[in-house]
Amino acid sequence: MKHAQISVSKDMWKKPGTPLPIHYSQLVVGMYITLKENWNDHPFLYNDFLLNNQKKIDTIKSLKLDKIYYYPDKSTEKPGPLVADPVAAETPASPATSAVVEAEAAVVKQELVKLQQEKTAKLAKLRDAAARADRAWDKAAKDSREALSSLSRSPKQAGEKLIGLSRESAAVFAGSQEVLLHLLGDKGGEGPHFHALNVMTLSMLLGKVAGLSEEQLTNLALGALAHDAGKARVPAHLLKMANRAKHEEAFYRQHGAYGAEFARESGVFKDAALDIITDHHEKLDGTGFPTGKTKLSQETRIVALVNRYDRLCTPESPEREALMPTAALAKIYKTEISQYDPSLLSMLIKILGIYPPGTIVQLNDGALGMVVCPGKESLRPKVLVYNPDMAKDEAPTVDLAQEPDLKIEEAIKPSSLPPEALAWLSPRKRLSYFYSAE
Repeated sequence: MKHAQISVSKDMWKKPGTPLPIHYSQLVVGMYITLKENWNDHPFLYNDFLLNNQKKIDTIKSLKLDKIYYYPDKSTEKPGPLVADPVAAETPASPATSAVVEAEAAVVKQELVKLQQEKTAKLAKLRDAAARADRAWDKAAKDSREALSSLSRSPKQAGEKLIGLSRESAAVFAGSQEVLLHLLGDKGGEGPHFHALNVMTLSMLLGKVAGLSEEQLTNLALGALAHDAGKARVPAHLLKMANRAKHEEAFYRQHGAYGAEFARESGVFKDAALDIITDHHEKLDGTGFPTGKTKLSQETRIVALVNRYDRLCTPESPEREALMPTAALAKIYKTEISQYDPSLLSMLIKILGIYPPGTIVQLNDGALGMVVCPGKESLRPKVLVYNPDMAKDEAPTVDLAQEPDLKIEEAIKPSSLPPEALAWLSPRKRLSYFYSAE
């Protein structure tokens, strides 16, 4: 029987229903199954998936897995007829026949071992890159937190830490053929260094694509790290307000000048980095602040755009709604394009992909997941797959660029997730990014 292309129900993950036990001989394309086996005992990327091709069924049959369940509510096909396992014949097979059977079994086993090894190697590579980014962020967070908190009191000492981090980052970006962006795991604590590192990371990725030199990347990193340093002089309650009185807004708008003052005293900021701090709220259509200037350096235009994107995703005021990454890019593109460099915006969209890190997605095999790293192809990022039976840090991450049968069906609003999926995925109000070099 030939099966048409499987159409995944848009709400199949919302009402999973009750899984029913099934024999592997009853599997057909269109069934959504769960394997109650140890994840290491099969070659599949995760335990719950849609049978969208015959190869998956053949693999399960060759393994003779017996802990198989299927979800009637998530399946488009009913189970096939039960076929009992053949009983060994009373008359023993001839030596020649036994040899053929053993040879075929050996080939099947060898293929399964190969698939298992490939799965393990893929996941190990993804986890290694993510772990390197996580460790690098921890170090950068420590240095930037200490520097930003002391820049106004001890500018020279703080400046040395910031320029050291900036030079180190610039050397990595300038000297690496490929730099990967990672959405980090949950990071506890608060502080301006979270936003500063996000802006630095995304700005450096954009600067690399734009062709900036290592010296320019150093200034870009330094300005990005310290772009909000002047907020140390602004009362905290003003920073958290979504709407300020006229005199409060005027005070807030001086944070760029305050930050540039601290930076000059450090002695390590060149003019290009100082311009970023002073002008990161200026806009190309003249509607920005503090002066409404329209001629901005390339480095400043990069930070202005990235700062806006990150603030849409992670608002400073708790009164403002955090946008999904896709919605944030769409807002800038549709309603604010005149304020920012359109060529840089196109580059940023290409870097982040159609589904930027932090986006909740549904795959064509019914799996739910969260994008954690953009891919070389805009539509094929790396996705952390939701698995309620595993801890989040142990769950598989799938590189869609290496899985031709998998693709993203749609982005999912976090508010539409069932409570258990939302708690597991925990899409944070504060997204944290960092990089690793290949």
